[in-house]
Amino acid sequence: MASLSIEKRKRKTGEPTYRAIVRVKKNKKIIHQESKTFREDKLARAWGKRRQSLIEAEFASGQPSRRACSIGEMLDRYISDDRLWDKVKRSRRYVVNLLRDSMLAKIQTDELSTQNLIDYCRLRNGAGASPTTVRIDISVLRSTMRIMSSTHSVAVDLGVFENATPVLFDLGLVSKSQRRSRRPSEKEVEQIKKELAKRQSKHQAKIPLTDIFEFSILSCMRIGEVCKLRWDDLDENNKAVLVRDRKDPRKKEGNHMWCPLLGGAFEIVTRQPRNGELIFPYKPRSVTATFRRARKELGINDLRYHDLRREGASRLFERGYSIDEVARVTGHRNINMLWQVYTELYPGKMRDLFKEDS
Repeated sequence: MASLSIEKRKRKTGEPTYRAIVRVKKNKKIIHQESKTFREDKLARAWGKRRQSLIEAEFASGQPSRRACSIGEMLDRYISDDRLWDKVKRSRRYVVNLLRDSMLAKIQTDELSTQNLIDYCRLRNGAGASPTTVRIDISVLRSTMRIMSSTHSVAVDLGVFENATPVLFDLGLVSKSQRRSRRPSEKEVEQIKKELAKRQSKHQAKIPLTDIFEFSILSCMRIGEVCKLRWDDLDENNKAVLVRDRKDPRKKEGNHMWCPLLGGAFEIVTRQPRNGELIFPYKPRSVTATFRRARKELGINDLRYHDLRREGASRLFERGYSIDEVARVTGHRNINMLWQVYTELYPGKMRDLFKEDS
């Protein structure tokens, strides 16, 4: 049931080391893996055979015991588990690999301390990472340890994060992301549309860049949502489309929502060729990469593709839609974010409403 393999490696000094790896596979997929490195081959084999026997007994009883390991080993097992790793997005994969190569990798999962996290954050800050970015690192480490505790019976101490987080904020080593208020000007929008049209006209270009750009603003959708829209989910009678798995911090999947297609968005959809199940069958990364190149070519600073979503919401407010009506388009469950957009557009509106009430 459990297999043992020995990997021979060399340190920088040239000294050989031996890594014993014990794996358990089910249906050709790794469901459990642990390893330990020794200076001698016989010690590695002795440890491996002992762990092999214990693991087989644990799985046979149906109750594998929790065991601590180094954070590096835990992350290796996380990466090796196709069931988990295949669902991990590119940005999170980057952070996991970053943590794997950090000073935290040698620390045992049940011995992680507040001081360890402080030291890590200081190193990251010193290397140029912003407190907002470092906070994401800590969040990824915490969630990964929680997952591995449940799926691989790794002994972890998640309480360290509860104790460390306030300290990290107090020291300024981590911080929440700053709320953006960037809107493209009318001139910038026209410049970008012209630049995208120029790139779209090239023979090898297949993506309708200008249509997707305009649709992103009019629909207030994230680019990932735009590129997943299906023809089967288009309601032509009511000029609406079903957005599947819309982002919601309380619900990761199954958060489907009907959204009205306003201000020309429906016309953009209906002029797309029906060559498959998707309305915009393109990779979000290809769209955003071209947008960034166009923005750079034009010398437009500090404008992200996601800012188009905010631009769309702002336009709806300017046309007189209420916050609840705008939320139906943007998909916001928590309308506090929309209140922030609204009050930035009309800073005196709340004062005027107060005067009317009094």
